[in-house]
Amino acid sequence: MSAQQPADQGFLPSVPTEPGTRVRVRYRKWDETPHWVFEGRYLGSDEHGRWVGFPAGTRFARPGARYRSSGPGVGFFGDVGWTPAFYRDHPEGMRVYSDLSTVPQWRRLPAGLFAARGRARFEVSAVDLDLDVIAFESGADEPRGQYFIDDEDEFAEHAVKYGYPASVVAQVRADADALLTAVRAGDPPYDEATQKRWFAVLDAL
Repeated sequence: MSAQQPADQGFLPSVPTEPGTRVRVRYRKWDETPHWVFEGRYLGSDEHGRWVGFPAGTRFARPGARYRSSGPGVGFFGDVGWTPAFYRDHPEGMRVYSDLSTVPQWRRLPAGLFAARGRARFEVSAVDLDLDVIAFESGADEPRGQYFIDDEDEFAEHAVKYGYPASVVAQVRADADALLTAVRAGDPPYDEATQKRWFAVLDAL
């Protein structure tokens, strides 16, 4: 069981089915403060979740910060409390960046507001719970690569500031430890073959 909050209200739950469909990804903090927002393309689904791709040049924005990605990425949104992204040709050699979060929620956006502008018709959202599991490519100094859990201080601070329930704190901590083990071991979907499969789908769009 992963940390959860009630899904957004007011929209019928729905998910995309056609590869290439635009998807808006929206994160927020526990107190509903806006966090990262960006758009990707739906790629398909497997036993891990629904995959979304982010071409090079994708615009990422949050209050006070924005940038465009220099390389492509793919990630999945499953029924778990983490949302991994996998990178190719990352300028700093990052391979995996996985946000610990509430279980992602999907919804269909109102057609009248977005269709005419060529914008996303679906949205997947989650509450960012601070901790991140990160993996970097191997190099001269780290022949096996580098793996770690990031933002421990932020997690401790926000647990007090936002009043995370004790059960959420315990679950996020356990999820982060288990995820770090899986990423380091290269267990699917953190293996190279799974990532190559979904990058191929993105490249073909």
